[in-house]
Amino acid sequence: MRSASWFNRFAKWSAYATGHSVTFIIAISVIIIWAITGPIFRFSDAWQLVINTGTTIVTFFMVFLIQNTQNRNTSAMQIKLDELIRAVEGAHNALLDLEELDDEELERIKTNYEKLAALAREALRKGKRDTETPDVTHAKQ
Repeated sequence: MRSASWFNRFAKWSAYATGHSVTFIIAISVIIIWAITGPIFRFSDAWQLVINTGTTIVTFFMVFLIQNTQNRNTSAMQIKLDELIRAVEGAHNALLDLEELDDEELERIKTNYEKLAALAREALRKGKRDTETPDVTHAKQ
Protein backbone atom coordinates (compact mmCIF):
# COMPACT_ATOMS: atom_id res chain seq x y z
CA MET A 1 0.00 0.00 0.00
CA ARG A 2 1.40 3.40 -0.96
CA SER A 3 1.26 6.40 1.38
CA ALA A 4 -0.72 9.27 -0.07
CA SER A 5 1.32 11.91 1.74
CA TRP A 6 4.62 13.05 0.26
CA PHE A 7 5.81 13.73 3.80
CA ASN A 8 5.14 10.13 4.90
CA ARG A 9 6.99 8.79 1.88
CA PHE A 10 9.89 11.16 2.56
CA ALA A 11 9.93 10.29 6.27
CA LYS A 12 9.99 6.55 5.52
CA TRP A 13 12.78 6.98 3.01
CA SER A 14 14.75 9.23 5.41
CA ALA A 15 14.36 6.78 8.30
CA TYR A 16 15.56 3.98 6.04
CA ALA A 17 18.49 6.00 4.68
CA THR A 18 19.67 7.41 8.01
CA GLY A 19 19.49 4.01 9.69
CA HIS A 20 22.25 2.52 7.53
CA SER A 21 25.89 2.14 8.50
CA VAL A 22 26.90 3.98 5.31
CA THR A 23 25.10 7.10 6.55
CA PHE A 24 26.89 6.83 9.88
CA ILE A 25 30.24 6.51 8.08
CA ILE A 26 29.40 9.59 6.01
CA ALA A 27 28.59 11.53 9.18
CA ILE A 28 31.86 10.46 10.83
CA SER A 29 33.73 11.38 7.65
CA VAL A 30 32.22 14.87 7.66
CA ILE A 31 33.37 15.35 11.27
CA ILE A 32 36.87 14.08 10.47
CA ILE A 33 37.16 16.34 7.42
CA TRP A 34 35.89 19.27 9.49
CA ALA A 35 38.44 18.53 12.23
CA ILE A 36 41.29 18.17 9.70
CA THR A 37 40.42 21.55 8.16
CA GLY A 38 40.64 23.21 11.57
CA PRO A 39 44.32 24.20 11.23
CA ILE A 40 43.73 25.38 7.65
CA PHE A 41 41.06 27.81 8.87
CA ARG A 42 43.00 28.50 12.08
CA PHE A 43 40.12 27.12 14.16
CA SER A 44 38.22 30.32 13.43
CA ASP A 45 34.73 31.18 14.58
CA ALA A 46 33.47 30.63 11.03
CA TRP A 47 35.04 27.15 11.00
CA GLN A 48 33.24 26.29 14.25
CA LEU A 49 30.02 27.89 13.02
CA VAL A 50 29.95 25.60 9.98
CA ILE A 51 29.77 22.40 12.05
CA ASN A 52 27.47 23.93 14.68
CA THR A 53 25.01 25.19 12.09
CA GLY A 54 25.13 21.99 10.06
CA THR A 55 24.53 19.70 13.02
CA THR A 56 21.78 21.95 14.39
CA ILE A 57 19.90 21.93 11.08
CA VAL A 58 20.23 18.16 10.68
CA THR A 59 19.13 17.58 14.28
CA PHE A 60 16.16 19.93 13.93
CA PHE A 61 14.81 18.11 10.88
CA MET A 62 15.59 14.64 12.20
CA VAL A 63 13.46 15.28 15.29
CA PHE A 64 10.38 15.68 13.07
CA LEU A 65 11.24 12.71 10.90
CA ILE A 66 11.90 10.46 13.88
CA GLN A 67 8.66 11.57 15.56
CA ASN A 68 6.70 10.87 12.37
CA THR A 69 8.19 7.39 12.11
CA GLN A 70 7.59 6.73 15.79
CA ASN A 71 3.96 7.87 15.57
CA ARG A 72 3.32 5.67 12.54
CA ASN A 73 4.97 2.63 14.14
CA THR A 74 3.11 3.14 17.41
CA SER A 75 -0.23 3.42 15.60
CA ALA A 76 0.45 0.25 13.65
CA MET A 77 1.45 -1.62 16.80
CA GLN A 78 -1.67 -0.42 18.63
CA ILE A 79 -3.88 -1.65 15.79
CA LYS A 80 -2.15 -5.04 15.85
CA LEU A 81 -2.54 -5.32 19.61
CA ASP A 82 -6.19 -4.29 19.36
CA GLU A 83 -6.73 -7.05 16.81
CA LEU A 84 -5.12 -9.62 19.10
CA ILE A 85 -7.34 -8.54 21.99
CA ARG A 86 -10.39 -8.65 19.74
CA ALA A 87 -9.55 -12.09 18.36
CA VAL A 88 -8.63 -13.88 21.60
CA GLU A 89 -11.60 -15.51 23.28
CA GLY A 90 -11.96 -14.33 26.85
CA ALA A 91 -9.91 -11.19 26.30
CA HIS A 92 -11.49 -7.99 27.51
CA ASN A 93 -12.55 -5.83 24.58
CA ALA A 94 -12.70 -2.91 27.00
CA LEU A 95 -8.91 -2.82 26.63
CA LEU A 96 -9.18 -1.86 22.98
CA ASP A 97 -8.03 1.67 22.28
CA LEU A 98 -6.69 2.28 25.81
CA GLU A 99 -4.33 4.95 24.52
CA GLU A 100 -7.35 7.23 24.11
CA LEU A 101 -8.33 7.13 27.79
CA ASP A 102 -7.39 9.83 30.26
CA ASP A 103 -4.66 9.25 32.83
CA GLU A 104 -7.05 8.60 35.73
CA GLU A 105 -8.93 5.86 33.89
CA LEU A 106 -5.66 4.28 32.73
CA GLU A 107 -4.39 4.31 36.31
CA ARG A 108 -7.57 2.57 37.55
CA ILE A 109 -7.22 -0.17 34.92
CA LYS A 110 -3.51 -0.52 35.65
CA THR A 111 -4.23 -0.89 39.36
CA ASN A 112 -6.68 -3.70 38.64
CA TYR A 113 -4.08 -5.54 36.59
CA GLU A 114 -1.44 -5.00 39.27
CA LYS A 115 -3.83 -6.64 41.76
CA LEU A 116 -4.29 -9.58 39.37
CA ALA A 117 -0.50 -9.89 39.03
CA ALA A 118 -0.08 -9.88 42.82
CA LEU A 119 -2.72 -12.60 43.17
CA ALA A 120 -0.98 -14.67 40.48
CA ARG A 121 2.41 -14.34 42.20
CA GLU A 122 0.83 -15.34 45.51
CA ALA A 123 -0.71 -18.39 43.83
CA LEU A 124 2.71 -19.37 42.48
CA ARG A 125 4.26 -19.04 45.94
CA LYS A 126 1.60 -21.48 47.22
CA GLY A 127 2.42 -23.93 44.44
CA LYS A 128 -0.73 -23.20 42.48
CA ARG A 129 -1.08 -22.29 38.83
CA ASP A 130 -1.21 -18.66 37.77
CA THR A 131 -2.91 -19.22 34.43
CA GLU A 132 -6.49 -18.62 35.46
CA THR A 133 -8.36 -15.74 33.89
CA PRO A 134 -10.12 -14.03 36.78
CA ASP A 135 -12.55 -11.28 36.04
CA VAL A 136 -11.17 -7.81 35.62
CA THR A 137 -13.08 -4.90 37.03
CA HIS A 138 -12.74 -1.70 35.05
CA ALA A 139 -15.47 0.23 36.77
CA LYS A 140 -14.63 3.45 38.53
CA GLN A 141 -13.77 2.80 42.15
